[in-house]
Amino acid sequence: MSEVEGIGPAALPGLREKVAQIIKEARRQGASASEVSVSMEQGLSTTVRQREVETVEFNRDQGFGITVYVGKRKGSASTTGATDDDIRETVAAALAIAQHASEDPFSGLADASLMARDLPDLDLFHPWQITPEQAVEQALACEAAAFDTDRRIRNADGTSLNTHQGCRAYGNSQGFIGGYCSTRHSLSCVMIAENDGQMQRDYYYDVGRIGTSLADPQLIGRRAAERAVRRLGARPVPTCDVPVLFSADLATGLFGHFLAAISGGNLYRNASFLEGALGQTLFPEWLQLDERPHLLQALGSATYDGDGLATYAKPFVEDGRLVSYVLSTYSGRKLGMPSTANAGGVHNLYVSHGADDQAALIRRMGRGLLVTELMGQGLNLVTGDYSRGAGGYWVENGEIQFPVQEVTIAGNLRDMFRQLVAVGCDVETRGNVRTGSVLIERMKVAGS
Repeated sequence: MSEVEGIGPAALPGLREKVAQIIKEARRQGASASEVSVSMEQGLSTTVRQREVETVEFNRDQGFGITVYVGKRKGSASTTGATDDDIRETVAAALAIAQHASEDPFSGLADASLMARDLPDLDLFHPWQITPEQAVEQALACEAAAFDTDRRIRNADGTSLNTHQGCRAYGNSQGFIGGYCSTRHSLSCVMIAENDGQMQRDYYYDVGRIGTSLADPQLIGRRAAERAVRRLGARPVPTCDVPVLFSADLATGLFGHFLAAISGGNLYRNASFLEGALGQTLFPEWLQLDERPHLLQALGSATYDGDGLATYAKPFVEDGRLVSYVLSTYSGRKLGMPSTANAGGVHNLYVSHGADDQAALIRRMGRGLLVTELMGQGLNLVTGDYSRGAGGYWVENGEIQFPVQEVTIAGNLRDMFRQLVAVGCDVETRGNVRTGSVLIERMKVAGS
């Protein structure tokens, strides 16, 4: 796929012009204010299983999201059609919805003076010149390497190569129109190991903006196989209270729960255990959590938020203390606070860490559970109570002893944050939260 096919920086002027036309049409039909998002995307997805091609799919989509305001009444509608008639009908539908909506005193666009200006280039667009045949070849090579790693790899649960490129534009009647193009490419492998009647499944993957910079397919396959084989012989452990070490890829979820708890939408709905926690010390004093939205080529980077406000680097936690919520224009108004330019979420949360890698944290833990797999959605965001099915490895005397399955780990997020012992230097960069492995002083492990 290439920009020649129409999805790339050359398409942005046309998208911005379309946004401006829709805003003009909304005004013509009687909207007092409006905002519009436009997207164009295309992608290739290939999956192989058991050395055979399972799927090869190509998709290409476009969409228009239109929100209008009539005073303090709001209506939204969307369409995939790009003709003038499609746009007129969609604007009319949004206005009809607004006419029947209740007035909301907090509704409306952000002030024009706050709109983003002079947006930097974050180098997010790197189309991958890969053909379907080449994608299949890489996926097959990845799976073959997994099968060749160990004779106990008996089955495959799918190896997928995905490549995506898209352009988005957003604008509103306050005078802001911005746009950007981005790419996202990934290769994942899921393998099944079998021995003595027991089967275990595990995976490995890589993802990034640049397809040619992904990890070698054979390396991904070998790591998926090694992880699956390592799980063989897993068993429960007796119920106990012990330290728990979350691997870096799972630790991202812990901080994702934290972001949800300090997000304006949950706060004004009284649906967060951290309501009213601004200014409180929630973590050890050595911990810092900050947003870095302008990292070049990072998966979470963005120059403006969903309201058109410029994103900027900021702390959420300083020296263990909560110093900022995550607020959009609307949630900020509901809470009587200014927006933090986080409509749509946080962009690249960075968690401070020490010098110890995961092996050093295992030695430091001494005895406890290394968690490498989580199941279920056992989180009550109102109370902070946390309970998840888990798998991983039992640790004694600072060394891994055997794999563990069919256990539940439980605690309360407020306690878990306060009892955070260390964050490892094995920082996970394949997502929007950048953290190393996280060691919690004590949790309940419920097993046999």
